[in-house]
Amino acid sequence: MAIEVKRTFDILEFCLSKFSRKDALGGKNGNDWYVYSTAEYVEKSHQFAMGLMVLGLKKGDKVATVTTNRPEWNFADMGLAMTGIIHVPIYPTIGEDEYAYILEHAEIKLLLVGDRKLYEKLSPIVAQLPAITLIYSFEEVEGVPNFDEILQLGKDRELELAPQLEEIKKAVDPEDLATIIYTSGTTGVPKGVMLTHTNLVSNFLAHVKMHNLGIDHRVISFLPLCHVYERSVNYHFQYKGMGIYYVGNLGQIVSAIKEIKPHMFNSVPRLLERVYDGFVSKGKELSGLKKVVYFWALSLTRHFEYNKKYNLLLKIRIKLADKLIYSKWREALGGNIVYVVSGGAALQPRIARVLGMAGMFNLEGYGLTETSPVIAVNNPATREMKIGTVGAVLENVELKFAEDGEILVKGPSVMKGYYKAPELTAEVIDEEGWFHTGDIGILEDGKYLKITDRKKEMFKLSGGKYIAPQMIENKLKASFFIEQVMVIGAGEKFASALISPNFSYLHDWCSERKIHFQNNAELIQKTEVLAQFQREVVAINKTMGEHEEIKRFRLVVDEWTPQSGELSPTLKLKRNYVSAKYKAIIDEIYSVQKIQSGGRFHLPKINLNFDMNEFIKRLKL
Repeated sequence: MAIEVKRTFDILEFCLSKFSRKDALGGKNGNDWYVYSTAEYVEKSHQFAMGLMVLGLKKGDKVATVTTNRPEWNFADMGLAMTGIIHVPIYPTIGEDEYAYILEHAEIKLLLVGDRKLYEKLSPIVAQLPAITLIYSFEEVEGVPNFDEILQLGKDRELELAPQLEEIKKAVDPEDLATIIYTSGTTGVPKGVMLTHTNLVSNFLAHVKMHNLGIDHRVISFLPLCHVYERSVNYHFQYKGMGIYYVGNLGQIVSAIKEIKPHMFNSVPRLLERVYDGFVSKGKELSGLKKVVYFWALSLTRHFEYNKKYNLLLKIRIKLADKLIYSKWREALGGNIVYVVSGGAALQPRIARVLGMAGMFNLEGYGLTETSPVIAVNNPATREMKIGTVGAVLENVELKFAEDGEILVKGPSVMKGYYKAPELTAEVIDEEGWFHTGDIGILEDGKYLKITDRKKEMFKLSGGKYIAPQMIENKLKASFFIEQVMVIGAGEKFASALISPNFSYLHDWCSERKIHFQNNAELIQKTEVLAQFQREVVAINKTMGEHEEIKRFRLVVDEWTPQSGELSPTLKLKRNYVSAKYKAIIDEIYSVQKIQSGGRFHLPKINLNFDMNEFIKRLKL
């Protein structure tokens, strides 16, 4: 009899009945990989659940995890779920004020941290919160109780507690709260999104149908499991019987890809943009005929569309290009990639075409934490795929548009509400049960969803015309020269832009032209650089309405990252923060009467924790 999955932890029995993987879950300890079998995964999850019982925790209590990705996260997640304890996963990269707010607001009783660094960061905060009586570490930290001790507590009393645990599991209803996920937020304090077992399960069971990979395939997981996007796909991978290898150190992504040779992984556009930049940079290193052939193959990718039939001549060209160039791109990503899932922001169509032509289909999707998360996704199983869109709406999600174009959805994956905030819940879920996403969109060809902007981010110029900044920003970010950009101009006569350059690409560009500079602050003031950015902006302006054109821009020396504050942990622009940080520049833009461009203003450079340039070097294309 098939196991029916109604609660997240039902995945364990389902997998045990269908699969027997030796490498159900994998992780890395230093340079060495280690794995857990399906049976070990199930056993340790139950041991953790019983350990929680020994510690006196019960249904309805909240436990927080703050860690990078690791296989043991799953033992905690499943153990909490089967005891009815609510899992509150938190980003390991947020600030102290956010930690203090979330831990107190969620009434956390037990905290699991990843390592010494996180323990030292969080222990002073925990000391001020008497509700938290227990703190454990996944990794060995001297003087700190270890995660394995909880497993041992459960193991030591297994004969006594196993029957009790089975009764507790039976009492967990699919409509019970499974998790509270605090949204990173671009304004204000974080909101706790309450998701039930039904929310999570109904969603992954809908998107699990989008491909036919399974027991014979492997994936790597490096996006944060604390985010519902990676978490949902994590359940998806487990349900399909795929071997999941977790990468906690982002600097090890490239080595993990080469060692594990995955068939699929989750990503965000920013990382895929860097992969694309690596492909282009490799071509620039070549010379003569090799360089000509390389860029000929790259140019062919513009013809790629899903489900497109090519004429005979183009088929021959593509086959030749695949043998000479595209096969090397696949090899750089392990050699086995079939699908790359992307979400969190819009992916430039040219990147989807490059991946697709090389046989690595991009499954771009869309959703929110409040919808558990997937609303729509490009689906190769049904051949419902279209570049430039986020695909077809999931089969169990209803979607309609408000009069102003806002996307409204209804279905089993829509959240229960915001924790301790009924008034905020009422603002986004109307009386008929429709969740108001805050995103503006359209349906192309009657079924492919395309996101055009955020409703709250749209603004009006002084002349009354509306500006959709995300649409303009996405067009600008298609330029190799632009890493991040924010369009401004609310209440002003025209739109302008603050641009954080792609310094890696810009350095190469300057080197080719023998443009000398001592640092990035000097670089962004170079006449030749400003002229190039002017050309980039003018080219984009030609594709937009007159009122949407960027009349002025300023280059800034900062690289915008979550660590430096301009982006949220999910890489969304924190517009209020950016506006405040660059207030002097913005004031200057709109105080100058004559339209001009430039990059005279700068702030100290802040280094990235994750070195994207090093990532590209390690690809060794």
